[in-house]
Amino acid sequence: MTTDVWVITEHAAGKYRRITFELLSEARRLADELDGEVTAVVVEHGPLPGVTELVDFGADTILRVGSPNPAPCSAEVQAELIRAVLQSRSPGIVLFAATVQGRDISARVAAGLKAGLVMDCTGIRLENGELIARKPLYGGRVIGAFSIAGQPKLVAMRPNVAASVPRAGRGTVVSLNPEIRAPLVRVLEIEVDESPKLDLTEADVVISGGRGMGGPDFSLLEELADLLGGAVGASRNAVDAGWRPQSDQVGQTGKVVSPKLYVACGISGAMQHLAGMNTSNRIVAINNDPDALIFKIADYCIVDDLFVMVPALIEAIRKIQSKPAAVQDTSKSN
Repeated sequence: MTTDVWVITEHAAGKYRRITFELLSEARRLADELDGEVTAVVVEHGPLPGVTELVDFGADTILRVGSPNPAPCSAEVQAELIRAVLQSRSPGIVLFAATVQGRDISARVAAGLKAGLVMDCTGIRLENGELIARKPLYGGRVIGAFSIAGQPKLVAMRPNVAASVPRAGRGTVVSLNPEIRAPLVRVLEIEVDESPKLDLTEADVVISGGRGMGGPDFSLLEELADLLGGAVGASRNAVDAGWRPQSDQVGQTGKVVSPKLYVACGISGAMQHLAGMNTSNRIVAINNDPDALIFKIADYCIVDDLFVMVPALIEAIRKIQSKPAAVQDTSKSN
């Protein structure tokens, strides 16, 4: 197996997504075991972020791949550009993000190269020089381990399942403009939501509701999330009941989150849910059942009615936010 490990970065509005740094950290770890190098691929579309952060997290080479098409860069075009550079450079392992964008592009690249792809991975390792990828199966009831024949070996990893560990790489920048076929679908324009919904996997604060919410009205949690600049999630029970969309599901079969603050409201704490949020920095659990499993991993446990506690939290936060900032007296006494 070729020893170089590539990461297909994701960026939007001039910033790299958090998953990019998680992938770079995993790539750096694998490349060190293989005595290889790490390459970060940046497909040029929209406002471009710099390369300093990529170098800080282990990129030896940054490939800036440009599109010959001045129109907005579709998933089809991005996949063709990535496929072209992969064919010309032949790395051993390529890591994608298992996001909406990453799933789309990685599947296209795998089909174009006739390469093996393992999607939605929660862990990767080397075993006797062979890449082993792990992913949940059958609704998260079992974890499967997969090897990939041939190369490049493509892996799409879920966000927030790996740590971001800074470790500087060399940081050589190379620009490429590969020739690709004309796209079958052309993007004419893109309308941007002026108030886009914060992605759960990117949020520093996540407020989640479960069966204890009693119905689809999550307005209390949305209000609390807005106050804290966070996003609203849900347990599998809440999603299965049709109260929230599947894109809001936190858990092994939903999204894995790792915010600075996770507030679980009316969530009992099934293992499937815990697997999706137990790496959160601080966990607050509100549940009227003192034996709820969520309390075993929570940093702060509130045994009470969430419909009493959440409004109280909102009121307290509003009072704190309404207070004027204290002005420090810097005058000197005579």
